[in-house]
Amino acid sequence: MAKAKKAEKPESEEKEKLEKKCPACGSSSVVRDYQRNIEICEKCGRILKEGIKDRGPEWRAFDQEQKEERSRGGPPMTKTIHDKGLSTNIDWKNRDSRGKSLSPEARSQMYRLRKWQRRIRVSDATERNLAYALSEMDRMSSQLGLPRNVREVSATIYREAVKNDLIRGRSIEGVASASLYAGCREAQMPRTLEEIAEVSRVDKKEIARSYRFVTRELDIHIPPTNPSHYVSRFGSDLNISGETQTKAMEVIKKAREEKLTSGKGPTGIAAAAIYIASMMTGERRTQKEVAEAAHVTEVTVRNRYKELTEKLDLEVDQ
Repeated sequence: MAKAKKAEKPESEEKEKLEKKCPACGSSSVVRDYQRNIEICEKCGRILKEGIKDRGPEWRAFDQEQKEERSRGGPPMTKTIHDKGLSTNIDWKNRDSRGKSLSPEARSQMYRLRKWQRRIRVSDATERNLAYALSEMDRMSSQLGLPRNVREVSATIYREAVKNDLIRGRSIEGVASASLYAGCREAQMPRTLEEIAEVSRVDKKEIARSYRFVTRELDIHIPPTNPSHYVSRFGSDLNISGETQTKAMEVIKKAREEKLTSGKGPTGIAAAAIYIASMMTGERRTQKEVAEAAHVTEVTVRNRYKELTEKLDLEVDQ
């Protein structure tokens, strides 16, 4: 049998062209179909071999760096762990593969192996920094209910900050919180500074200062947050219907078209739009309720409300 040609499998169809001929029709158009685990002639449809095995990797490489770094087995890499999830773990149970208890000599050996494994897993100051900071970011992400993609983006930003020596002279918690805030905005799942500060070990002022420094030094261009991204979350807290939320998004869309959101806090605009929409649909909410849900003051809601109703010529029943 001729050797199979080394070709990458297409992403949509898991097939691979082979340099062999069909014994029935003589066609050289023979493919290996990994979805059905067969070798088949594309011309006559004859199955030449069944039960084939896919000897390729279990993962997909999206760039050359991933292709070079990854190996065939093991869990996928993640930047949310300081060693990217590539280290080994020694089970704490003193049992062998069959479930039997280890002998005293084996237990002593496993104890020494666990001790050295813990030591070499975090070998220098940079790894200790990453281990602590990424665990803090994971804790905050869990409390905020952030998905995996936001955690990956935030961890990537923090790793870049460490790589460019931006942590020196600043608290690890401050830069980690700032990276998480930047990751939320970059992944289009914004959280307010107040929300980040609530789960962080540092105050809002330090997070804001670290955020400005990191984004400036790493040249990260994050566009202004769209106020409509906050509507569903604030609307859920206020228990308003989907119709009211849609109306609020329409108000925000008109405001952006008229350039009324420039220089204004997105949470204030979102709160005012929800307040206006609630009155339009009859699901009235007070300014105090809306302000508490959006973590802004009642004065902010009132000022944004007046600007939007006057400049967009909205008719709202008081």
